[in-house]
Amino acid sequence: MVLLAASICTRGGKPVISRQFRDMPRSRVEGLLSSFPKLLPANSQHTTIETDSVRYVYQPLEDLYMILITNRSSNILQDIDTLHLFARTVSDLCRSLDERDIVRNSFELLEAFDEIVSLGYRENVSLTQIRSILEMDSHEEKIQEIIERNKEMEAKEELKRRAKQLELQRREAARRGMGPPGGGFGSGMGMGGGGSGGAYSSVPGSAFEPAAAPVYVHREGPSGASGAGTTPAAKPFKGKGMQLGKKTKGDLLGSIDG
Repeated sequence: MVLLAASICTRGGKPVISRQFRDMPRSRVEGLLSSFPKLLPANSQHTTIETDSVRYVYQPLEDLYMILITNRSSNILQDIDTLHLFARTVSDLCRSLDERDIVRNSFELLEAFDEIVSLGYRENVSLTQIRSILEMDSHEEKIQEIIERNKEMEAKEELKRRAKQLELQRREAARRGMGPPGGGFGSGMGMGGGGSGGAYSSVPGSAFEPAAAPVYVHREGPSGASGAGTTPAAKPFKGKGMQLGKKTKGDLLGSIDG
């Protein structure tokens, strides 16, 4: 036999799905299917219709038709047996034989059609073998989907890691940019030492000079008595460091007289 096409169409001849096994334009297949309902005899028990160019081998599927389009020289008995295998395959893959369910399972159906017929010739396969082949293909497809899903997850994790790294770098750069202009070991600023060359400071140098120590002058009166007072030349620095001139007046006079 030479099978030209296997199709599922509505009662009005509208194709739902169709698989061409020989080089036939789509318009040719649609024309053959649209003319099929007009060729159906009323109250006929036959499942074949012949025209001048092709033969229709068909079987009702509830509100649809399963149709094989062959050449006129094919073996009609083998055509009918192949038609029954197609019909059982469709019933096995679809829960209901309505147009919506056929379209929903169209990819699986077309793949099964390719297992039954190759290049227009019937393959020696059974429904069990077809089911096993489809299950293996489905298993491999699921494995491939898992692999692709894992790749997508890894890519997303890598993007998150890079985004986090860029955020840390941005924060670090912002933190360094907020430091004082004269502090730290900034770029182009050498570490000070051994002189003032190359050093830079925004603080005046007098701010770091030590406070002048107070000086006391002893003045002797006319009688040279010890009651002469001392007049500080400057007020003492009231800091927490070591201070000079904390001795009492008596101690100071005693050290001078001695």
